[in-house]
Amino acid sequence: MADIKVGVVGLGWAASGHLPAFAQNEHCVVDALCSSKDLGPEEIRELCGGHDATLYHDYEEFLQHPGLDVVDICTPHHMHAEQTVKAAEAGKHVMIEKPLAINYDALLQMKRAIDKAGVKSTVYFELRFIPHFELINSVLDQGLLGDVHYYEVDYYHGIGPWYGQFEWNVKKEIGGSALITAGCHALDTMLYFADKPVEEVYGYSSKSSAKVMEPYEYDTTSTAILSFEDGTHGKVTSSIDCRQPYVFNVHLVGSEGTLWNDEMWTTRINGLRGDEWMKTPTAQAESGDVLDHPYAPQVDHFMECLINDEESFINFESAFRTHRVMFAIEKALEEGRPVRLEELEV
Repeated sequence: MADIKVGVVGLGWAASGHLPAFAQNEHCVVDALCSSKDLGPEEIRELCGGHDATLYHDYEEFLQHPGLDVVDICTPHHMHAEQTVKAAEAGKHVMIEKPLAINYDALLQMKRAIDKAGVKSTVYFELRFIPHFELINSVLDQGLLGDVHYYEVDYYHGIGPWYGQFEWNVKKEIGGSALITAGCHALDTMLYFADKPVEEVYGYSSKSSAKVMEPYEYDTTSTAILSFEDGTHGKVTSSIDCRQPYVFNVHLVGSEGTLWNDEMWTTRINGLRGDEWMKTPTAQAESGDVLDHPYAPQVDHFMECLINDEESFINFESAFRTHRVMFAIEKALEEGRPVRLEELEV
């Protein structure tokens, strides 16, 4: 029987991926919704897996819903910080869509509220759950690449008028930047696999001249160079104005081998030809559509964490480290200079 009551705030595109994942989990039920939309009983039941959830239009009232355990935040980016702080102060566990915030001050407010409240958290960097990432972890754990000295992870996804969140995503006060609104997935991937402190960042940005991209109020392609404390480095490109199919590029170069998306080569497997890549049969990140993203395993993971009173490996603190680097990159882009991580308080 479902014991964990979940409330979902924001019923846009992200929620359309979250809600089926909650419905599939036997330990939770979506018991409350918060939205500006007016929904009838049948619509609510359809969204909530056949359950008669309560619909609220006021967030403060929503947080007072009887027995509410978890708040799932699916609203536009600029609303995440305030809603997270209020949920934590109300003693609710939080599940937060990326990005956590669109500026560093707001991120720090979230951190202080969650730390003070002691609530559990998870952040939707859900690509960590795809089979390709499981494969990469296995490759690294077995040392097939040796010592990795170069990391390259890139996000290419043309987000134009044909995309669900385009209307508000183009605004700087909501979308933030190419890195904040989407490329943070690529940055999180790099930091997840590198698993070591960043020392300094630098970057460049530009914007497409394509007419369909004119509504954007910020540069829509950026490239960041990161140097790690151990002397290795990496590159992250975030392009949301590209005209091409979706590509999520992962390239790791090591002393004993290289992994390049679904291909690799290593000296630690005998019999490989030196002039041919070894193809790995895995499922990569191949779409920017939320309905293709692995929300179900992340929901399952977090519910198990709540049941067992454990922290998620993808909790707020983990995502905070990614966002701290992200805002250092934003500072470097704004000021046109290298920025050391120590310049941003924690």
